[in-house]
Amino acid sequence: MNLEEYRKHGKEMVDYIADYLENIRSRRVYPAVSPGYLRNVLPTSAPVNGEPWEDIFADIERCIMPGVTHWQSPHMHAYFPALNSPASLLADMLADAINCLGFTWASSPACTELETIVMNWLGKMIGLPDKFLHCPGGSGGGGVIQTTASEATLVCLLAARTRAIRDVQQNEPDRLPAEINSRLVAYCSDQAHSSVEKAGLIGLVRMKYIESDNELSMRGEALLEAITHDRAAGLLPFFVCATLGTTGACAFDNLKEVGLVCEQNGLWLHVDAAYAGSAFVCPEFRGWLQGIEYADSIAFNPSKWLMVHFDCTAMWVKSSQALHRTFNVDPLYLKHENSGLAIDYMHWQIPLSKRFRALKLWFVIRNYGITGLQKHIREGVRLAQKFEALVLADARFEIPATRHLGLVVFRLRGENNLTERLLKKMNSRGRVHCVPAALHGKYVIRFTVTSTNTTNEDILRDWAEIRNTANEILGDTTTSPVRAKVPLAESSDTREKNENFGSSLLLANSPMSPKIVNGSFAAIYDTADVFEECTKAFGQLRLEARDSPAMRRRIRGILMSGKQFSLDSRMDLVQGYVSCRPAREMASELPLQEDEDFGTSEISDANQSKNDDPGECSTNQQEADVSGNIDKSLRRQISNTRPHYVVNGSVKIGSQDCSNTLTSIMSAESNLPRSETIAAIGHRPYSGDLSSMQGHNENPDEGNEGSVGDAAVCRKCGHCMKKE
Repeated sequence: MNLEEYRKHGKEMVDYIADYLENIRSRRVYPAVSPGYLRNVLPTSAPVNGEPWEDIFADIERCIMPGVTHWQSPHMHAYFPALNSPASLLADMLADAINCLGFTWASSPACTELETIVMNWLGKMIGLPDKFLHCPGGSGGGGVIQTTASEATLVCLLAARTRAIRDVQQNEPDRLPAEINSRLVAYCSDQAHSSVEKAGLIGLVRMKYIESDNELSMRGEALLEAITHDRAAGLLPFFVCATLGTTGACAFDNLKEVGLVCEQNGLWLHVDAAYAGSAFVCPEFRGWLQGIEYADSIAFNPSKWLMVHFDCTAMWVKSSQALHRTFNVDPLYLKHENSGLAIDYMHWQIPLSKRFRALKLWFVIRNYGITGLQKHIREGVRLAQKFEALVLADARFEIPATRHLGLVVFRLRGENNLTERLLKKMNSRGRVHCVPAALHGKYVIRFTVTSTNTTNEDILRDWAEIRNTANEILGDTTTSPVRAKVPLAESSDTREKNENFGSSLLLANSPMSPKIVNGSFAAIYDTADVFEECTKAFGQLRLEARDSPAMRRRIRGILMSGKQFSLDSRMDLVQGYVSCRPAREMASELPLQEDEDFGTSEISDANQSKNDDPGECSTNQQEADVSGNIDKSLRRQISNTRPHYVVNGSVKIGSQDCSNTLTSIMSAESNLPRSETIAAIGHRPYSGDLSSMQGHNENPDEGNEGSVGDAAVCRKCGHCMKKE
């Protein structure tokens, strides 16, 4: 192929790639092939003579695509993201054409210097301290692009090993490195990635696993206990790998506690933030970085979530000299006149050569900008919250670990084999693809938002696929749709009629709502059916930022006038889904945080996220569904005397003053038996008595027919209210 043919076929390939990405929904996510399929369609030996490009190009669809797992598909939810973008793809076209081997500055000055600059950009974007940045005459820190997070962990472990051996030899110069190495011990959480174990195997050091707490987090106290025990046994602790965003459940080790232990005991602390690191471009997620000042190194993968395609791992160290002492092999043929004056990245990594990876990172950051990347991350989190809400609405499922960022882990209630069968059957159909994980003995399914193309409709479609498969697994194939008892109106009519109907309300005039909402609707519409209809609608609604402040003022006016909401009006107070999210994840753009006039229905201030810590109760530990699916037993009288919450069909109870994660969406009085305990969601421990809470009467039983018997008590901390 000559350059003229390259121009022609290159344009064809760009069109093919664009069509592939644009129409990827039409492809089966997981291929229906068996091992060895390609052996049956390709020759057993290479062609003697060259073949026409047209034949090669045709074989892409004939041979390759049938065996491809489509990682860019919006229905791909396995692993973590491996995103690309047009800017990244174009950059690698140029980098591959240049095809430099950037082992020294002299081998390609632009390759080295762009990497230095773009790593400083990225470090500032995620909020790293200056000690991790390249600075002439500074602290000696800096960033380098590695191939993978696995390689970054290995590089840092080997550098830490070199430092530990040198430290021992300073006091005991007769000790051989091999003897010292045999006593070295490294630590990580039992939730750490398998690459940490592999790094220990390559480094020939013991790797010990610290048991994680109920939040799947490694804590400082447990780490210190292990270090103390090993030192008493004559071992030499030297390295800790903390994980921010574990593979199993996106859990976060307590970096501040772990870092303090490492500093006090002279251990190298490496932070593996392979997936979650991309989210730190958003300030609201940087709470997990508290304690990063104690770290010696940190790495994350822009190739996962920042739309810079594989491979690209950003790694920073406080001391580049630690890398030089470990990897500096400098033969004469690699020396140049600027050696020592410029960075030679061959001393920062295991391979000698490196690709021009900085180019695609530079293209993407410039093309999207910081605000564009933040928008992309927040959208992924929002879609994960949407899926979480759908799962919570189905009592057959449970979420055994708190959702963080774009990963939701879920399972069928009951024995592990049910969830295992569900996943196997779901993946065999190829329409949705997920992978499993094991969390403290529970078999769970990981659902990650992995595609830039994913929409609300994709999430709903995938959830429908999961539910339908669950119906088959559980033998529940007779679900009947809820039939409305009044005619449904067109959305255009709904808006107009609700604007002038007393206390009728359709929040934000959402076109997704199919119903006319009015004061008499609840009287003729079965209560249980309303709840079921509401459950189905939750996944389809979304917050309309431009309308919500005005609608809140309208709601407040209705409350002040003493008018009562109809039951259906209460249902439509939900915009989007209600997610039980940690306060640190409350994005600043959500208008509910800014409407200070709304009163009792205000979301708790997300800026209090700094009060969150791993000891705080998780969403899953604090919630309990009143019953499985919403049924006739949940019919109730309606009043405004006590705030309750309905989360996708599951009735919850709690107080605004002790809730930092939940939007108050309605007030309702329940006729549930006293024996049923209703758990609050996402609360923060509070001081004060029941009467001090907004929306509660001093004597809650007076004047309230059918009041709730037992209020919520958190199973973990007991800080929620309980009515004696």
